[in-house]
Amino acid sequence: MPTYNFKSIQVVPPAKDFIDIVLSKTQRQTPTVVHNGWQITRIRSFYMRKVKHTQTTWHDKLTQILDDFPKVEDIHPFYGDLLNVLYDRDHYKLALGQLNTARNLIDKLAQDYIRLVKYGDSLYRCKELKRAALGRMCTLMKKQDASLKYLEQVRQHMSRLPSIDPAGRSLLLCGYPNVGKSSLMNRLTRADVEVQPYAFTTKALYVGHLDYKYLRWQVLDTPGILDRPLEERNTIEMQSVTALAHLRASVLYLVDVSEQCGYTLAQQAALFHSIKPLFTGKPVIVVANKVDARPLDNLGPEEQALMQGMASEAARASGADPADCLMSMSALSETGIAEVKTAACERLLAHRVEAKVAGKRITDVLNRMHVALPKPRAGAAKPRPPVIPPGVAEARARRDAGEKRRTERDAQEEAGGAGVYSADMRKQYDLKDPAWRYDIMPEIFEGHNIADFVDPDIDAKLAELEREEEELAAAHDAEMAALAEGVEELGSDEEADLAAIRKKKKELVTAHRIRKAAAGNRPVMPAKHGSRGDKTVGRMRESLGALGIDTSAAEARLRSESRGRKRARSAARGGEGGDSEMADADGGAAGGAPAKKRVHSSKSRSMSRGRALSTAPPTPSSGLKDAAQRNKAVKMADRGQRLRNKAARAGEGDRVIQTKMPKHLFSGKRGMGKTDRR
Repeated sequence: MPTYNFKSIQVVPPAKDFIDIVLSKTQRQTPTVVHNGWQITRIRSFYMRKVKHTQTTWHDKLTQILDDFPKVEDIHPFYGDLLNVLYDRDHYKLALGQLNTARNLIDKLAQDYIRLVKYGDSLYRCKELKRAALGRMCTLMKKQDASLKYLEQVRQHMSRLPSIDPAGRSLLLCGYPNVGKSSLMNRLTRADVEVQPYAFTTKALYVGHLDYKYLRWQVLDTPGILDRPLEERNTIEMQSVTALAHLRASVLYLVDVSEQCGYTLAQQAALFHSIKPLFTGKPVIVVANKVDARPLDNLGPEEQALMQGMASEAARASGADPADCLMSMSALSETGIAEVKTAACERLLAHRVEAKVAGKRITDVLNRMHVALPKPRAGAAKPRPPVIPPGVAEARARRDAGEKRRTERDAQEEAGGAGVYSADMRKQYDLKDPAWRYDIMPEIFEGHNIADFVDPDIDAKLAELEREEEELAAAHDAEMAALAEGVEELGSDEEADLAAIRKKKKELVTAHRIRKAAAGNRPVMPAKHGSRGDKTVGRMRESLGALGIDTSAAEARLRSESRGRKRARSAARGGEGGDSEMADADGGAAGGAPAKKRVHSSKSRSMSRGRALSTAPPTPSSGLKDAAQRNKAVKMADRGQRLRNKAARAGEGDRVIQTKMPKHLFSGKRGMGKTDRR
């Protein structure tokens, strides 16, 4: 895991944006209304709060910046020197120091002006003191604009730095430019470093990761180094020098034996000897790359001597055998890469173990370790020599004889395969007597054994019961057959009537089902277009007379009701000297209508709705018994509508907003720390 996470550093705003952020926060989180009629103590507190809040905001923001940026003295020397190479340690510390000084000055300014506001004698004087305090704070921060911009550039660059663990297991690739370091990096890891056929393609440190022996390893690709004095090397080269100087890694010095990189073998050997002091105490391997273009056997005597000299120096620096410090490979054809990786990792693991053993902490580890050795028991009754368990001995004998152990899968295949075979779990039961494995297990329900309540003769009793049921069924069939013999056959007319009745019943059932399916979703048909005109006295006489029903009494009742209603209407319109009650009484007497009918008629006329609606008989599908029940339903509907009428709503779906801009949403401001709009 990386030791330092530079990506978590927050953005550093420039001075102008910094001032806007702080003043806007002060405006939003402190009161904004003050009146001259207030007590002077309240006015002083108002402006002191403004100054103190601004100072606190500056202090918190600057403290956050100073804490986010790492201190050079507190981090690993590798990162400290890397910061010095990339950003200049003096400039970096100077910028942070200026922000620290600005923070202290702002605190001192706020303290002084709060003391002055505390003794202000008027609103105007307190306001001007607050204005002066905020103005001096902003002026002080404007002078830090250069430091803020510099730190923002440093932050952006640091966020792009690779996450390198200085104490982790690492492989470090170094050498002249264009010798194949990035190609080897791409082969060892899943990194995708740019590879081009010109020098200094890699301008920064790149990190890849690989797994070896279930351990995570870092592979560092460094920029190329040229053979020149240290003070003449540029920033790109100094990154490689910094990594070589501080990281405890296994160093792979790559040499281009084909000299296609533009540098001779002698120049590459000279570079190796010049940076040799950086290899002290580290495992070093000289890797001859591009052997597919020029094998090591094709080198001349002088070039062979140069390669052996580098291997000898590497062995001397790491304390290893010179033969193990020289290896060959080709990153293009991937020959020898696995061997190079294995050798580098093994040597680094061995080196780390040797370093721990040679250190002072190994004695503390040994003191905490205890190797336990078993001792023979005193007074043992019999010797206990080593013995092989019978099951193991049997398995070994079967294996030596070439017999295959029978598994559950073999039994499954013999019994028909998966889905057909059911594994026998009882054969694995560990019981006192193995013969008990397939005994019938009792089934317990609510603390009772079900077997205790099962009748052993239940099958015989069930068979007897079924025989009795068959006898009863046969007797019933015989009785029904005897009854059928005494029934007379229907005549042709009776069969026709029965067919007509069944057809009519079927039509009624069908119509009822249609109405029930449509429910209340059917359109209302006007009376003049509906079936009301078909319901006449003549049609009633024809339809019911065909069924043998006498309709004379019904016809007489309809005629009497019709004459009574006509006479009542004429009396109500043209009668002189009579009131409504007398007209109802006369109409009822003339028409022969009962008293209950007269009361209902008077009640219906007194309603606000028309007579046609109030006294009309309910339809069969309305579910209402009579006109009185219909009138009651109408009243209940009107009563349920009153609440929506009071709220000026057209119905349940009305979502109109009467007040377009409510005052609680469009006036005032939120208090300090409040997010509720009310």
